[in-house]
Amino acid sequence: MQLNWQQWNRKAQTFMLILTLIGIIAAIPLGISRWGMEQSANKVEFVYDYRDLVQIASYQARPQEFIQEQLGKMKEAGIQSMAVFESSLDELSWAGRLSVYNSAALNGINGKLAPVNENFTYVIFAGSREESELRPLIESTYEKWGIAVRPFTADNGSGLVLETPYEDAKLKLMSPDPIALQMIRDADLGILPRLSDRVPYDVESVDRLIADYKELGVKRILFDGNAVKGFADNEEKKSLYTFADILNKHGIGVAAIENSKPQKGMGTLGYLLDYNVARIYSLSDIDAAGMKANEIADRFQLAVKDRNIRMFYLNGAPMSDSAKSSITYSLDNIYEALNGKDGAIAKIEKWGFSAGTAEAFDSSTELTAWQKALKGLVALGAIALIVLLVAAFVSGVNIPVFVIGLIGSAGLNVLSPSILEQGLALGAAISAPTLALIWAINRVRAHTVGNRRAVGANVETAANVGGRWIFPGLSAGRRFKMAIALFAATSIISLAGVPFVFGLLNSIKYSLVLDQFRGVGLLHMAPIGLTALYVFLYTGDSVLGNLRKLLMMPITVLWVVGGLILGAAGMYYLSRTGNEGQVTGVEMIIRNLLETTIGVRPRFKEFMLSHPLFLFGLFLALRYRAAWVLFIVAAIGQLSIVDTFAHIHTPLAISLIRVSLGLAIGALFGLVLIAVWQVGEGVWRRWGAPRLEGIKQQFKAGA
Repeated sequence: MQLNWQQWNRKAQTFMLILTLIGIIAAIPLGISRWGMEQSANKVEFVYDYRDLVQIASYQARPQEFIQEQLGKMKEAGIQSMAVFESSLDELSWAGRLSVYNSAALNGINGKLAPVNENFTYVIFAGSREESELRPLIESTYEKWGIAVRPFTADNGSGLVLETPYEDAKLKLMSPDPIALQMIRDADLGILPRLSDRVPYDVESVDRLIADYKELGVKRILFDGNAVKGFADNEEKKSLYTFADILNKHGIGVAAIENSKPQKGMGTLGYLLDYNVARIYSLSDIDAAGMKANEIADRFQLAVKDRNIRMFYLNGAPMSDSAKSSITYSLDNIYEALNGKDGAIAKIEKWGFSAGTAEAFDSSTELTAWQKALKGLVALGAIALIVLLVAAFVSGVNIPVFVIGLIGSAGLNVLSPSILEQGLALGAAISAPTLALIWAINRVRAHTVGNRRAVGANVETAANVGGRWIFPGLSAGRRFKMAIALFAATSIISLAGVPFVFGLLNSIKYSLVLDQFRGVGLLHMAPIGLTALYVFLYTGDSVLGNLRKLLMMPITVLWVVGGLILGAAGMYYLSRTGNEGQVTGVEMIIRNLLETTIGVRPRFKEFMLSHPLFLFGLFLALRYRAAWVLFIVAAIGQLSIVDTFAHIHTPLAISLIRVSLGLAIGALFGLVLIAVWQVGEGVWRRWGAPRLEGIKQQFKAGA
């Protein structure tokens, strides 16, 4: 009976390999579809914050002339649009549209005492045009909040009385300044409205507002705050759905801010808009003033080609410069960064992009019938790949683990398809590099201590590995050729995990970061831990025997120091992972050099650390047992191959180039390490070893 079960298990192992291959093949058309999607939107839009421009202008001698002049310069520099917030009394005051006083301040101006029982807000318009444009806007806004509004006449003009304290009045948001909108349009610039969810949602008012934006040529909306318009009232009014209907009716999309927590409701709204979404990167006012123009241009180029950014939001602020005894601003630096000789526009054009109004990526193939069918095959292949990993550690469990995987996946698909596809993608991403390294370890064992034979839960070897630390059977030339072949084959096996990542996470929502691939932190650690487990427990006489030896080993100061060093190395490794990883100054220099010379930067930990040590380790491991520990370091580079493609917002072409460069450059550095080792070993054998032997003989003779 046991023999029959082992035969069935071996057949199941072959079946798992076939399913894995089918999954890889099924993922290729999904990858091609994504590749086409990533090429479907090549316009890059630069947007400046109009509120910041108004603030800068307020520090100039002639604010309105300054704004007009800068709008023209922005157009010449390549800025296409101005971001316009919902207006407030403060912003309208900065723009010189009106003056605002509380009761005490107004009476003080008129030489009167402050009223005893009145704390109202008084608004005085700057002129007749301002009053005709802004009065209806202010009246409708404050009446909607239940605040009484009445006319007011002063010696220096007419205005309104808002029966609420100024501190409350300035918090109420209104539609954008209509005078500013017209000024922007007259300068032949587009408008990017910034809407908040702080105003109670009213479908009729929103419909009129979006219709007005449509007439002004608005193509896209950016939200202000931590939620999209309509999110707060969605449970009661289904406002996200009505808002999406309004935007779809007028053909207006939205923008999603990069490197920030997704605004509440953005995922739902993006889906309802058929993913008419563009990713926008924000340059802070500090960076706009502090960075050099060429540094800003390089950052923008990198964001466009490496992160699918199609919009840039430019901030600015007036700054007091005591050294120059003047108020400074970053506008000229921004103009140079965009339209200089080596400006961002020139840089992105070299990569096939051009400045213009941002467009949405083509999502017409999203969730088509053929994609669903192929995605099912990819999911099946991912389950099979995970089964192979489990079976590498626990023999004879292919069939039950596969059945459990099928049942669990079916149930999870009903509860949350998104979690299922992410879970399977994560499992496959962990399994491929781990299995690749296990294969490499076993190949090295086969050429040194002999083939292994699995018996139950133990792993037996043809020789006692614990007593053999040097394997003299292979020449240096033979080891060199085998190391290169094993390095290439292991990397190919690791790459087998890549199709499962882009095949299962092929939805555009991941490219737009409306949904994120969770569990990447586990991907950064699991293959390293599993490889270490295999090296220490599965390469000796038996798993239990190796475990018993490890548990019985005395803990010395050296072990404690080693543990602390490993812990520090692990913390440093984790600090470098993810988009917010920390890097050294030297690494930044190397990164910039590679970016400017090659165009695509390979991952530092691959070509400078893991890949060279892996090739070097393979060469050594075929002779020295102690070198097997370098397989653990190799896991960093092998998992990084798959992890590169787990950054779904990075185009597939860039990820493929990055991984290829990492392997090629890393292999070259590995060859250098091998050459240095061979020279050092030759020197040692010729001079070092004989001299050491002579010293030993002298010591014995003296004793």
